[in-house]
Amino acid sequence: MKQAIRLTLATGLLLAAGAAFAANNTPVGTWKTIDDETHMAKSIVEITESNGELQAHVVKLLNRSPEDIARDGDPALCKKCDGDRKDKPVEGMNIMWGVSKDDDVWDGGKILDPKSGKVYKVSLKMMDGGSKLKVRGYIGFSWLGRNQVWERQP
Repeated sequence: MKQAIRLTLATGLLLAAGAAFAANNTPVGTWKTIDDETHMAKSIVEITESNGELQAHVVKLLNRSPEDIARDGDPALCKKCDGDRKDKPVEGMNIMWGVSKDDDVWDGGKILDPKSGKVYKVSLKMMDGGSKLKVRGYIGFSWLGRNQVWERQP
């Protein structure tokens, strides 16, 4: 009887560990974005998956500069964005879409820089056992771009 309980407990622990590993092996989750120039935390972003495609939206802005803060306590707006995003609040905004898995990289989608209003092609790669995410935005060829490393949040 004790052996059956131990076996059941061990199996449950292995399944839980496998689920935790799988969760860290995908960009789906909540991330703290780090500015590649100032190295300060910029925002909290949530990446979700729907029908095999990843998208991301801004949950919260962090360490906002005075130009990011609108008058009268209004939310930060995407002043330089085009189309439907123009003058809309950055918090809650969908900033990444159309990303799908290709071997150990997620790519094929787009990412918006709300500060500049520019849209870039994007690729994502897991790092450090899933605790970090390398986000590369680029125009044209992947080597014409820049990286940010985002940190997974609990």
